[in-house]
Amino acid sequence: VQLQASGGGLVQPGDSLSLSCVMSGRSLSSFGMGWFRQAPGKEREFVAGIVWSGTASSVADSAKGRFSISRDNAKNTVYLHMNNLKPEDTAVYYCAAHRHPYGRSSTPSDYDYWGQGTLVTVSS
Repeated sequence: VQLQASGGGLVQPGDSLSLSCVMSGRSLSSFGMGWFRQAPGKEREFVAGIVWSGTASSVADSAKGRFSISRDNAKNTVYLHMNNLKPEDTAVYYCAAHRHPYGRSSTPSDYDYWGQGTLVTVSS
């Protein structure tokens, strides 16, 4: 299984940005999926998770109301939609595949496969 995240970049505070993560090697529908982020000097933190069918999802408190997660199993792609970005959202964002189809937990060790990360910088 390989995960390829993309869509990061430099944006201004208040802007929106969507990240994509494409899975290859397996069907995305076999996995719950998650997005995590890691800022310089900080630990990796959970951002959002979604079950295999897309019928249930979770968003971290720090992102609630601004970020959402979605998926298109036909395209083997999971998305992170980010609105009203803040400087504190600056981080490398990683997508990850949970070991269970209904998994959407916030614990990194529950995820078996990780993408390489895409950098999001929010700055004026």
